Amino acid sequence: MCLAVPGRVLEIEERDATRMAKVDFGGVVKDVCLEYVPDMQVGDYAIVHVGFALQRLDEESARQTLELFENLGVLEDEFGDHWGKAARDAGARRPAGTELPAGELPAGGSEKEARP
Repeated sequence: MCLAVPGRVLEIEERDATRMAKVDFGGVVKDVCLEYVPDMQVGDYAIVHVGFALQRLDEESARQTLELFENLGVLEDEFGDHWGKAARDAGARRPAGTELPAGELPAGGSEKEARP
């Protein structure tokens, strides 16, 4: 499933004549194209779908939506540790070779899940 997820603009830059931003989706930071919403500013919230900001969103609506998505588990589906989730769903450990770097925790996961 692909969602339109609210995120907060952290920084904006011009890349190859395209307005791009680093956007925080509840702790996961991704690159996002701002060409459809050229008046976005640092600190604004946007609804983002497949890497494109589609519209501005007020902070309270963004927070409520992120909280709802997190409670439903869809943020992990969208941004999370897919190898770790598949292993948990199967009641198994992470597959060899999919370990996270030391000290890095999976999105929405625990330290136990990060270790092989």
